[in-house]
Amino acid sequence: MQDFTPYDQEELPYDFGALEPVISGEIMQLHYEKHHKGYVNGLNAALEKYFNASSEMDLQTMIALQRTIKFTGGGHINHSIFWTNLAPEGNGGGGEPEGDLAIAINKEFGSFQKFVEMFNAQTAPIQGSGWGWLGFCPKEKIVVMTTCQNQDPLSTKGLIPLLGVDVWEHAYYLQYKNLRPEYLKNIWRVVNWGNVAERYAKAASGS
Repeated sequence: MQDFTPYDQEELPYDFGALEPVISGEIMQLHYEKHHKGYVNGLNAALEKYFNASSEMDLQTMIALQRTIKFTGGGHINHSIFWTNLAPEGNGGGGEPEGDLAIAINKEFGSFQKFVEMFNAQTAPIQGSGWGWLGFCPKEKIVVMTTCQNQDPLSTKGLIPLLGVDVWEHAYYLQYKNLRPEYLKNIWRVVNWGNVAERYAKAASGS
């Protein structure tokens, strides 16, 4: 049996303060170095135990570890997408989608502005912690808007993630306090539509 290979946390594609004033450098540093890193460490610890249990055919332990793997693994997957979905305002971040992605959004939601309004209205009321998502449905070949609780990855709904917005309090509370809708209003200024479009093109082509 092969040796266990741990997951790595990829470096941010920009400095901690690059998304200011939308997201403060303090939030970004804590979010990346403490929260995301914590998910990676937790995932690797759980997977190592799972790997050892698997080698010993310890089914009970393998089953017991699945909840932790889903949570920490989902946290790693979601944050890895989130960081690339963002870019400094005026330097890749902000504006509106173009090309095929814009056509797909307009077809399903009427316009970009209607999409943003619907996304924020659906994501703001999430109880507790979770994520707002724009995903691609490979079965129907359309873009879909939905939410996920906690760190559940979008794949649990049979969708391919295109754009994820973290609404756990650690993503915004130091700056926005309890004003989650204000955070959601501002985050569109740093959404990297180029990255989202690349994800859409790959998903739509089935590659």
